[in-house]
Amino acid sequence: MTTYSRQSPSPRYLQLVDLYRDLHTDGDTTLGMAAENTFNGKSLLQHVGVIGQLCRHFGAKTLLDYGSGKGQQYGPIPVRPGDGREFPDIPSFWGVQVTCFDPGHEPFSVLPDGPFDAVISTDVLEHCPEEDLEWIVGEMFARAGKFLYANAAFYLASKILPNGENAHITLQPLPWWQALFERVATRYPDVPWLLSVEERKLKEGKVVSNMRYAGSISLS
Repeated sequence: MTTYSRQSPSPRYLQLVDLYRDLHTDGDTTLGMAAENTFNGKSLLQHVGVIGQLCRHFGAKTLLDYGSGKGQQYGPIPVRPGDGREFPDIPSFWGVQVTCFDPGHEPFSVLPDGPFDAVISTDVLEHCPEEDLEWIVGEMFARAGKFLYANAAFYLASKILPNGENAHITLQPLPWWQALFERVATRYPDVPWLLSVEERKLKEGKVVSNMRYAGSISLS
């Protein structure tokens, strides 16, 4: 079995990065989506609360968003946690300095060495080839000083890639992802981690979403 790495990724990984670079630059013509709105990073918003909880618990001050898209989620989007407070943006709510990395978006295409207090990755893993996921997850752990939070989707995407594939190319349930993270985590025993996998099912004509968690961090 071939072992891949950042220095020698799979041919499929390289092909997909090229596709995503084109989508970032040209937009998604299939969906009629302008370039500035393609992979803008705003799928992060549903995870803001739990990441904020982790940042406060572990005292994080620096954070790497691994697979951030265009990073628009860190612009002036007010955050209202429901206790009467209001924050001008997500970094202010988390209390961290954010660094973005995304291999498909030229301004963020160079992976920083770190370390960072926190590493997060949302709406990313399911877009990656299975054969590359071990080294990708390893890069996340290697840069996380205080905690790692990652999310994967277990449902088909609405987006179809220019090559005709669904954008979610790795569809696996929570136990599969958990086994992958547990295997990689043995090399980084001092890094607490939390993994969430979102499942979507059609129930009585409506899409029902369910987020399931695993890892060395408990949210209770």
